[in-house]
Amino acid sequence: MNNQAVGKFGAAYEYSGFWIRVGASLIDGIIILFATYPLLYMIYGDEIIHNDTLVIGGADFLLSYVMPFIATMLFWFYKSATPGKMAVKAIVVDAATGNSPTIKQCIIRYLGYIVATLPLGLGILWVAWDSKKQGWHDKMAGTVVIRPKNKGVEKVEFAGS
Repeated sequence: MNNQAVGKFGAAYEYSGFWIRVGASLIDGIIILFATYPLLYMIYGDEIIHNDTLVIGGADFLLSYVMPFIATMLFWFYKSATPGKMAVKAIVVDAATGNSPTIKQCIIRYLGYIVATLPLGLGILWVAWDSKKQGWHDKMAGTVVIRPKNKGVEKVEFAGS
């Protein structure tokens, strides 16, 4: 895939850069926080606020780790994007074909986030200077994140105008 990829609808795409991907991740993080924190608070009360352990119990593990993993896999596999990426019109695709990522690629990409963040986030920051805007998780999974070149507001024609 070159610096310009052709999507399944024939629209020209470009690689999504670092800051737009940070914005998408922030949106995803806020959604996950609003989905999980009230449930965790109902289950654990103030302990969820004042506890500094990685996992308090089974419900914490399920809501904080398993549920986001499953949701992300489903979004990547069926929509090629999480809600945050959808908000910025970005999609995750196979770097070689431009098709939606496979389940294997989705799992490798998700686990690749761990590898990418361990050395002080270097693998995530890599997006900023990589020619294809790939982080280490993208390179491991063979994926790229793209968005339409024309990101502006679409012109709407009204009947009678």
